[in-house]
Amino acid sequence: MTESVATKEMNAGQAPPERVVNDFSMVVATVNGSGSQTSNMALIRALFRMGIPISGKNLFPSNIQGLPTWFTIRASSDGYIARRDTIEILVAMNHATFLEDLKDLVEGGVCFYPDHFAKPDVREDVIFYRMPVQDIIKEADPPRELRDYMSNMVYVGVVAKMMGIETDEIRAALDTHFRGKEKPIKLNMEVVEAAIAWAGENLVKEDRYYVERDNQTEGMILIDGNTAAGLGAIYGGVSFVAWYPITPASSLADALTTHLPRLRKDPETGLRTYAVIQAEDELAASGMAIGAGWAGARSMTSTSGPGISLMAEFAGLAYYAEIPVVIWDVQRMGPSTGLPTRTSQGDILFLRFLGHGDTQQTILLPGNMEECFEFGWRAFDLAERLQMPIFIVSDLDLGMNLWMSEQFEYPQTPMDRGKVLTAEQIEEIGEFARYWDVDGDGIAYRTLPGNEHPKAAYFARGTGHDERAIYSERPEDYEQNMERISRKLETGRRILPKPVIDDGKGAEIGLISYGSTDSAIEEGRDRLAEEGIETDYMRIRAIPFSDEVADFIRSHERVYVIEMNNDGQVRMLLQLHVPDQAAKLQSLTHNNGLPISARWINDAVMNAEGR
Repeated sequence: MTESVATKEMNAGQAPPERVVNDFSMVVATVNGSGSQTSNMALIRALFRMGIPISGKNLFPSNIQGLPTWFTIRASSDGYIARRDTIEILVAMNHATFLEDLKDLVEGGVCFYPDHFAKPDVREDVIFYRMPVQDIIKEADPPRELRDYMSNMVYVGVVAKMMGIETDEIRAALDTHFRGKEKPIKLNMEVVEAAIAWAGENLVKEDRYYVERDNQTEGMILIDGNTAAGLGAIYGGVSFVAWYPITPASSLADALTTHLPRLRKDPETGLRTYAVIQAEDELAASGMAIGAGWAGARSMTSTSGPGISLMAEFAGLAYYAEIPVVIWDVQRMGPSTGLPTRTSQGDILFLRFLGHGDTQQTILLPGNMEECFEFGWRAFDLAERLQMPIFIVSDLDLGMNLWMSEQFEYPQTPMDRGKVLTAEQIEEIGEFARYWDVDGDGIAYRTLPGNEHPKAAYFARGTGHDERAIYSERPEDYEQNMERISRKLETGRRILPKPVIDDGKGAEIGLISYGSTDSAIEEGRDRLAEEGIETDYMRIRAIPFSDEVADFIRSHERVYVIEMNNDGQVRMLLQLHVPDQAAKLQSLTHNNGLPISARWINDAVMNAEGR
């Protein structure tokens, strides 16, 4: 039996502390490469299966095995899923960070720790539960080579017993993790059950944190944004992927290579209907993807900021030669190598004008798992309709962390292959000029390699050219071409995803954001409302901006643009978009590498309002 001195003093002659049910932030502190992913996934999936709204965020080092890593599980009976600043429960499995991790616990918080760690005396206001990790592992007797990894399952069992996480749901979570393989499920459950039995015999519940079955996750899924994006691309008909490994985008390509073999085979021949190539670097990956897009494939690549830097010249080529391609940028901290395993929204300005000369790239900004999936397939329609690169800008928080989501909707519309002429159509109209604006929308017709009509061929030029794609340095040809591309950009602006707007309160204050900040802003708005500050809110989903964006700005007295970079990059773009409203646009920027929190938003708006 364990009981802290502080708890004895607090409980002497007092009623038990008030129960807190399904509302906490739990941090598991381990070291990189220790095998804690299995145990952490068992906990979060079990909670999710119990119907409790949760989210999971992994904070891990960018270099070598053995450095500290932290996994945070947030549970919220109110359905909030953003990162929380406070920590109520700590599972301390890394002796090197034990004392520092304890500092972050709230008063009355809970700490689970192995009994071979010396109990610290720095927090008398925390409840400690010692776990005989080594003894339980010795008794369970797993294979020697797995003991260090499976020791993490001890804290799964102890935490489950002390908080009320159902054993059957832990087993089901392990079944999911190991894909039904009975041997690893059995080995891990033996440790979990031994830990549960030990906790039941030796520990007395002293803290106030509990979990109870709920029904708020029924019909939902638990997924990360990179997997959602990969699935979306598959359902959008992707047929060519070129990529080079980079954190935090590699798992997007991994998702494609995992699911493509199962979902994209010819039903008659069994042959694969796609190609995935790991290139020698990001420059090569972008060149391959653009070449495949020119040839008619639904083509894509994925990378992060440093890879985007290498892709700049090819991106300009695709923009000017008007070649469809989809490029995912899963953002991380910069400049340079920066913090590769931290999250940021610092690539927006660079991407918007990526490529020398008058280049204005088109950007999609998913804000949740459903949109990672939807934009994964919709981007191909837009790329082929507009004949240009489409950049989908995610970040590490969206891409690599776990989020609850409604189930994805299969695309209900046919693929939009854009203005592609067949040999029969060229024969019917009698002529073809690759960059001739027939319809007045700035989008010319194109042909694909293999078109047998003698007039179908053209050079895809990155140099100056006329309507027929013939090399030209005539000033009027250049001006005409750029004016047509400007018309095309205007056409694109009208068909890109519209912003999501909540202006029903008619408030003086407008909040603008994009991407992964959305869940924190929704919670932060609730906090502000409790303080008597009402806000309207617009989440931007595409650049260039639609008319609704300017309308929202003009209809509010003060507009705060909330983003995770140092300079307020989208605020700058908005000031260019509505220069007469530039003075009312104020930046609230968060840029420390951690996902933004509702408390930060509440405090930032309160400070800006002088409250």
